[in-house]
Amino acid sequence: MKRLLLVGGGHAQLAVLHALARQRPRGVEAVLLTPSPWQWYSGMLPGWMAGHYRAEDCRIDLRPLAAAAGARLCFASATALDADRRIVHDDAGASHGFDLLSLDVGSLTDTRALDAMPAGTLLPVKPLEAFFSAWPQRLAAARAGQLRRLAVVGGGAAGVELVLAAAQAFHRAGCKVALALVAPPGGLLAGHADGVRRRVERRLTQAGVALHHARARGTPAGLALVDGAEHTAYALSADCVIAATGARALPWLQASGLACDAEGWVVVDAGHRSRSHPAIHAAGDVCARDAPGFARSGVHAVHAGPVLAANLLAALADATPAPPQRYQPRPRSLYLIACGARHAIASWGPWSAEGRWVWHWKDRIDRGFIARHRSPPARAV
Repeated sequence: MKRLLLVGGGHAQLAVLHALARQRPRGVEAVLLTPSPWQWYSGMLPGWMAGHYRAEDCRIDLRPLAAAAGARLCFASATALDADRRIVHDDAGASHGFDLLSLDVGSLTDTRALDAMPAGTLLPVKPLEAFFSAWPQRLAAARAGQLRRLAVVGGGAAGVELVLAAAQAFHRAGCKVALALVAPPGGLLAGHADGVRRRVERRLTQAGVALHHARARGTPAGLALVDGAEHTAYALSADCVIAATGARALPWLQASGLACDAEGWVVVDAGHRSRSHPAIHAAGDVCARDAPGFARSGVHAVHAGPVLAANLLAALADATPAPPQRYQPRPRSLYLIACGARHAIASWGPWSAEGRWVWHWKDRIDRGFIARHRSPPARAV
């Protein structure tokens, strides 16, 4: 009996569960180790904040998928991995041996530059489940007049979406809250075309969001910004700071014995196998690849999922597996950036567009993703 251990219930792991449900090799025991029965979908978080979705619209119940896949569920978080001995330890004190391991544990928000802020001020966007729990409390504080200034730190698409979603949420609630977006100098939507940045800047202005091109630092007194041009520090008053400051690897990965890059991400090949331990696979935020166009993005996690699933099943079924399937990232990815109200901006290489029709396009894609994973597939005969 071979044991396949799935650690984390991320986007790519959903494809593995679907593949196991369709056709699981004989003599395989599958275990899914994950902290929650829910997989929260980050693509719909801004729409939920803005009031377009209910929380239950934005999550996938892993329990029916695991049941269809014949996978035993363990609700706990991995805290350590011994790659050589093939053992994973969790925060419930249990140990899990494996013959084959699939890691899709995501990442943490990198808040190291902000951690010195006063207690209760900082709200990281990840873990997503914690953010979904915390945001209604911040909105209630705004309604009560206890939250008057909110800043979002992060110049990527996530930072833009979050600050515009907050603007829409406060508008719907009738709250007057001063809003700011802090992006590193030259770092607003880095990698996107100039036309996309101009569209976003117009939406920020229309929503009353103050844009600061500066580096943010947390201090015991609050949020401090360092201007990129003048190199002068100034304070930005904020009762709440949402951190969309990029990803940080889980600290136990570097101590696992796996080959990791300088930032602690698991280095994988084109088949998403560990470069140092072929019995270990990884996908999603947790991994790094030396491939053009590969970035830490849900887009790549979703597209890599079927390749990950095929390679895991092939390794389980054959004593001498065939050459693994390869995931080749596309040269460019489509981004649909939600703008708070039912309006979105499309970004694809040098091309961009915006309008309500783009939001409806994004809404259809997001709802379709959730719907596809709520109904387990029929098992092959």
